[in-house]
Amino acid sequence: MRMVVKVGSNVLTRPDGKLDITRMSAVIDQIAWLRRQGHEVILVSSGAVACGRCELSVGHGLDSVEQRQLFSALGQVKLIGLYYDLFREYGLHIGQILTMKENFEPGEQYDNQRACMTVMLENGVIPVVNENDTVSVTELMFTDNDELSGLIALMMRADTLILLSNIDGIYTGPPGDPAARLVRVVEPGRDLSKYIRTEKSAFGRGGMHSKYTTATRVQRQGVRVMIANGGRDNILVDLIRQPALTPHTEFCVTEG
Repeated sequence: MRMVVKVGSNVLTRPDGKLDITRMSAVIDQIAWLRRQGHEVILVSSGAVACGRCELSVGHGLDSVEQRQLFSALGQVKLIGLYYDLFREYGLHIGQILTMKENFEPGEQYDNQRACMTVMLENGVIPVVNENDTVSVTELMFTDNDELSGLIALMMRADTLILLSNIDGIYTGPPGDPAARLVRVVEPGRDLSKYIRTEKSAFGRGGMHSKYTTATRVQRQGVRVMIANGGRDNILVDLIRQPALTPHTEFCVTEG
């Protein structure tokens, strides 16, 4: 199985906005387990801007674009360095892919990006993908890394896309409401938009609306999609071993 695992900022950061190294390490442990089971994994990771904010205190005013460029440039170095060290403990190699929306238009850049990740996977290297925030601004940006992970899943013909959030999945009401129920299975064509709130996540650009939009689009192309809680211990392992017992929302695909 070839799978794309997207880890959002709300999974990788603590409530104070700093990077959660313990959670990050736990995700790597699980990806290493997936690799031992013979699965190919592409990791789409947020967290560069959060890393950058922790590294540098700026004493003068910067607009939102300048902050994003500065903190992402600084933080991406730290983020990929952490991934390198953590994966190396398992003897696993990683390669960095920084991409932009224009790379997904049909043409040479699309073909080159797909070829790069293909040769990485063929040689046992895990692609770690993020948006190139230093040059992707305003209309050049992806909506968020949910959109990016969906495009990667389609480009690389993945079997499964797993979107790790800070809640178990899509609920029929606010997750904190005792009456709200987790929607566990989404059949093709089922509309859940009435349940989706448009609020953004605390430290990222996404939210459940973005995840639902991505999942619906990717599902139509025959890719199995799961939205699950990245804060749960061994969530990736459980999704593969015993998905029926693991709280999550799964977008099924039709057979044939």
